[in-house]
Amino acid sequence: MSDTTTGAVTEARVYLPAEDFVKNAAIAGMPAYEALCKEAADDYEGYWGRLAKELITWQTPFTQVLDESNAPFFKWFADGKLNASYNCLDRNVERGLGDKTAIIFEADGGEVTKITYSELLAKVSQMANGLKSIGIGKGDRVVIYISMSIDGVAAMQACARIGAIHSVVFGGFSAQSLRDRIEDTGAKAVITADCQVRGGKKLPLKSIVDEALTLGGCEKIEKVLVINRADAPVTMTEGRDVWMSDVIAGQSTTCEPEWVEAEHPLFLLYTSGSTGKPKGVQHSTGGYLLHAALTTKWTFDLKDNDVFWCTADIGWVTGHSYITYGPLALGGTEIVFEGVPTYPDAGRFWKMIQDHKVTIFYTAPTAIRSLIKAAEASDAVHPKSYDLSSLRLLGSVGEPINPAAWEWYYKHVGGSRCPIVDTFWQTETGGHMITPMPGATPMVPGSCTLPFPGIQAAIVDETGKDVPNGQGGILVVKKPWPSMIRNIWGDPERFIKSYYPADFQGKYYLAGDGAIRDEKTGYFTITGRIDDVLNVSGHRMGTMEIESALVSCTELVAEAAVVGRPDDTTGEAVCAFVVLKRPAPTGDEAKAIAKQLRDHVGKEIGPIAKPKDIRFGDNLPKTRSGKIMRRLLRSIAKNEAITQDTSTLENPAILDQLGQAY
Repeated sequence: MSDTTTGAVTEARVYLPAEDFVKNAAIAGMPAYEALCKEAADDYEGYWGRLAKELITWQTPFTQVLDESNAPFFKWFADGKLNASYNCLDRNVERGLGDKTAIIFEADGGEVTKITYSELLAKVSQMANGLKSIGIGKGDRVVIYISMSIDGVAAMQACARIGAIHSVVFGGFSAQSLRDRIEDTGAKAVITADCQVRGGKKLPLKSIVDEALTLGGCEKIEKVLVINRADAPVTMTEGRDVWMSDVIAGQSTTCEPEWVEAEHPLFLLYTSGSTGKPKGVQHSTGGYLLHAALTTKWTFDLKDNDVFWCTADIGWVTGHSYITYGPLALGGTEIVFEGVPTYPDAGRFWKMIQDHKVTIFYTAPTAIRSLIKAAEASDAVHPKSYDLSSLRLLGSVGEPINPAAWEWYYKHVGGSRCPIVDTFWQTETGGHMITPMPGATPMVPGSCTLPFPGIQAAIVDETGKDVPNGQGGILVVKKPWPSMIRNIWGDPERFIKSYYPADFQGKYYLAGDGAIRDEKTGYFTITGRIDDVLNVSGHRMGTMEIESALVSCTELVAEAAVVGRPDDTTGEAVCAFVVLKRPAPTGDEAKAIAKQLRDHVGKEIGPIAKPKDIRFGDNLPKTRSGKIMRRLLRSIAKNEAITQDTSTLENPAILDQLGQAY
């Protein structure tokens, strides 16, 4: 229990869930957690089948739980039929929750709108009927490019209602990134808004859609549906662009759900891979919805009277699972927030928790770290200046949380009484994979602790052999699970190569992360990506993608290599090494070119991908076979002393050049 440091060994403190929390928890105490793990180990299909019957309403019940005949293309509940929107809306109204608040929306400027389950059902039905009226039906893809709003959630639910497949693109992505996703999905329509409002500014959305559609490859788009957020000026293209209000005018507020097979794709969501092209992660309806609902029930311990707030954007998987689907499937009340945590000041989160009496709060380590900085600089925005007594549970998502940030979050936000669920999962996994159970698991800062009941996580070496606790290795999942990725849209070969590689005989799901288990407790700690993917503020970005964006600035750049380095606020920062088509610049000229390159990357991918450091050299350090020495670049990026052998370098003087960051 001590937190004293002796030599290199640090013994982390252990935090136990409070007794009164344990008493009322969905999983109360470690014996209850262990019993669920045992049930799954003894009868895996029986376990998931039982939960699928308990948590999901099926129009046609399934008779088979898991079909492994075409592994790794696993099927779950394949002969069952359901509708995700029915499960989130109609059934809650049918069980008497029509007047319960489904969403509390707070706009950037602080305006609050509440919508009940009955009202949300009517809105979604109207939108679904509107989509049908323009020829969208089962299996059609719809790209949604919109900010956090009730409309955004309703648009996703309306697609699900008619069996259309939605693909939400985060509102911070550029026209080029949006184009790539529209082309890859083969979408028929885009749903967008005139603008989004963030930090007091109106930021364009519709004009970025217009630009994306001029870049070629989007010929399948028939309609662009525009929601009016703030009367921002927009150009409407006749025949293609229509206001959503006109499409839904006069539409009925009832819409029979399209009952789809459990394996019917619910959505595609794009994520960065280690090669340049983003991957369209395909998720099913039945298995995905089950895990979104189950993890909301167990990890967040959601109760009828909770006010749940997940701060993620619906453009990321966290916003899908823990805003659009999970909490609504359980009939919960949730917050949707349009703005940013630092506007009008860095106390915004704490003020909202106080105003709305939030009980469960789920956010990212980057947000916590930036708010720590602000709170330490000014008492006015410190959590202690707000009444946060309504909180009973905290969560962390997107990247590993460092122990110091965990401790601060626990003490200053949770008042040392709220368990913290440090959740490890991915876009590809659909929901939580390794996480504490808040009423059972003793918590250790910085560790995501133990697998979710039924998830067979393990750590193996390069050949797929289990490694002993205390030894680092590669994180895998040994058995399929209901909410797993089904395919990479249109690219089954890449799916197998990325997630079921031949190294492990195609048997294990490869998470792409390194991890280690504690020798004594068996607790998992994630140590970082094993491929060339960076995690910046919880956003995954492939180094290849950023390198390609830099090299596409053809008049300037000859070659580029991108690596990550640790960063106190964002977890990881993008560091770019650039060779120009002219001698390496220095001083003010280097600063000006660095700014030009940053702006170019922002335009190609989006602001989140802008390199923090740019280093110029006349060439890049390479081995004799011409491979870029990325390990060396990582050391330079961290400003570490170079200890590895550099005698093979063509040009050792390069190291001095690359030492200067702009």
